[in-house]
Amino acid sequence: MLILGLESSCDETAAALVTDEGRVLAHRLAGQEAAHAPYGGVVPEIAARAHVEALEPLIQAAFADAGVTLAEVDAVAATAGPGLIGGVMVGLVTGKALAHAANKPLIAVNHLEGHALSPRLADRDLAFPYLLLLVSGGHCQLLLVEGVGRYRRLATTIDDAVGEAFDKTAKLLGLGYPGGPAVERLAQEGDLAAVPLPRPLKGAAEPHFSFAGLKSAVARAVGGHAPADIAASFQLAVVECLIDRTRRALAVAPQATALVVAGGVAANGAVRGALEALAAEHDLRFVAPPGWLCTDNAAMIAWAGVERFAAGLTDPLDVAARPRWPLDPDAEAVRGAGVKA
Repeated sequence: MLILGLESSCDETAAALVTDEGRVLAHRLAGQEAAHAPYGGVVPEIAARAHVEALEPLIQAAFADAGVTLAEVDAVAATAGPGLIGGVMVGLVTGKALAHAANKPLIAVNHLEGHALSPRLADRDLAFPYLLLLVSGGHCQLLLVEGVGRYRRLATTIDDAVGEAFDKTAKLLGLGYPGGPAVERLAQEGDLAAVPLPRPLKGAAEPHFSFAGLKSAVARAVGGHAPADIAASFQLAVVECLIDRTRRALAVAPQATALVVAGGVAANGAVRGALEALAAEHDLRFVAPPGWLCTDNAAMIAWAGVERFAAGLTDPLDVAARPRWPLDPDAEAVRGAGVKA
């Protein structure tokens, strides 16, 4: 089986060709960091225009890299949400056009499902069900991944995602965009205990995450502490919050076969190291995709397409793009923002 995957939900445009054996025959990606850096974050209109310009050449390059043609593809998988709606529409409409022209099935992929299943591309022995910490710029959730299309949300953020907190901290410290890698690098030079920062909801009976108060505390600390100390103290606070909430989720999900992390923040070394130690405490396998597979990419979309196609799940050509698309639509609404659940 060979699947073409397309990703355009935020500020990365990507195309990939992946087999059902987990071989990535080609992966092409174009980032937009330079275009968004002057604004300190992603500008949706700029992102959408960049996707229009980049996607077709990336697809052509991916086919050339793999040495195959569209006729040899079994299905076309494209991100259909959630994300910036302009960008999502670019990729989804392109996927529809290719599927229609080649008479191939279309698979509309939930971007979060791409992240959720990507560890199975990295580790083919990973079996359902597993506990997933999904941490990215827009989402922070704990999910019990029971199977393809079957997700039980155990926790989500009631306000901001952890990736947003990293980006905001980077902006406050003048580190530029994207913020996560810059904060991680600077944190290596700082004192972990130098800046007293809160650990929102740590130890609380409530299962969810909160990072808005931590962001505000960082803003108050700027100017009174060395930037490296702020970065180090901030990263430690994030790690402690993530571990505390994940430990709580493990207690209510004894059936989990492994502890898994995915999403852009999963590339952070401190986060990965702490989660690996937590998994060891519970005698669980720890699985994390390689760094390139954590950030937005088309290989995970193609792999989600592989998994869905194998399960007989395809979509009509009139499927709609969705700016919001929860993996667990039946999950109880949470207090606070909640809309990212």
